[in-house]
Order: sequence, then C-alpha cells, then structure tokens
Amino acid sequence: MQQGIQIREMQTADYEQVRALWMTIHGFGIRSIDDSKGGVTRFIRRNPSTSVVAQDHGCIIGAILCGHDGRRGCFYHVCVREDYRKKGIGKAMAVFAMRALQKEQINKVSLIAFKSNEVGNRFWKSVGWTFRDDLNYYDFTLNDANITEFNS
Repeated sequence: MQQGIQIREMQTADYEQVRALWMTIHGFGIRSIDDSKGGVTRFIRRNPSTSVVAQDHGCIIGAILCGHDGRRGCFYHVCVREDYRKKGIGKAMAVFAMRALQKEQINKVSLIAFKSNEVGNRFWKSVGWTFRDDLNYYDFTLNDANITEFNS
C-alpha cells in the first residue's frame, strides 16, 4: 500500500466524500433511502466501529460500509477509487473491518457482489474469500420508495 494512505473508521462526517466516491464507480448501485445521508448516518450509529475509509491527504479514496447483526458481519458498498486500485488499499480496508468485527466477537463475514462486477469478483477470490454456489440469495422489498439507481 502507498505511503501516506490512512485506513480509519468511517465517521458520519465522511458522508459527502464517500457519496462523491460512490458516484464515480461504474455500475455502482445507490439506494435512494439507504444510501442517503440519513440512511448512512443510521447505519454508522448502529455500527460505530466497523465501517472504514481510506484517505490520501484528506481525500477519501476508498470505503466499506460494514455492520453486523450480532452473529454475522456484512460488507456493503466496497469501493476504491479507480486510480488507486491494485495497491493493496481494498485488502487493507477489508482487514481493518474484519478486525473490528472480531473485536465485537463476530466470527464470520459475508458480502454480495453482482455477477457483472468482474473486477470485484476477481478481487474477493484473490484475497481468499470463498465463493458460495451452495445457496440461493433472496430479498424482499419493504419500501418501494427505496429505489436503486446504477452509475453508468
């Protein structure tokens, strides 16, 4: 990882920079409610020590929303700015978040990657995550106003 890059806990004050980063990521899905300032603030308040950002000279260049339900952790919205990729930042952020989960006695963490996200899927496999093909993923929308828009 490059010298000068810091990995630290995400704060609610980071929201504007994190959202600006999300908006630069091709194919990234942003939810109208969950990914609003209020939604992310609520998430960080519930999970105050597990979400993470990477900074270079005060500019956020990577982020992971990470939380848990008391049993299993989950990564959401994992991203690194394109010009900073392949420098160990994603792995360093993931390790930081996983150690935070371990401190809270969480023993397993999962994530969802779109099948079309070739870069992300290659990354997770390369850093030792297990691809699961033995289960089906289901979800149910409780609020139709929470619309996902994808960056082009």
